[in-house]
Amino acid sequence: MVHLTQTASRQRSERRIAVRLPLKVRGRDSRGVMFEEETSSENLCRSGAAFVTRFDVAIGSDLEIRIPFSHYTSRRTESDFSTSGRVVHVVDAPTQGERLVGVQFTGPRFQRVFRPENAA
Repeated sequence: MVHLTQTASRQRSERRIAVRLPLKVRGRDSRGVMFEEETSSENLCRSGAAFVTRFDVAIGSDLEIRIPFSHYTSRRTESDFSTSGRVVHVVDAPTQGERLVGVQFTGPRFQRVFRPENAA
């Protein structure tokens, strides 16, 4: 089952970087049940992210997303990045029972710069 909006494909004007960062995601699944999950990004850009989840989220759902900087930086004074996002696409992930979810940030945009993981 693949749900992909044409607008999400057209709106993706920024290059996504394949980078795995820890994420904390909170929201409601497609049945309206609250969930909170620790996962990691598959890719990221200033205006959105993709991640794998075991929850069934619907396109158009609003999620709260937090990237805890203290997990990957030695600068303990830096605060975590928190934003809200709207689900713009959902596809089945290679692992059974999981979905790859793409969100467009509706709150603050991500301002950090990363090199792709496959870059030398």
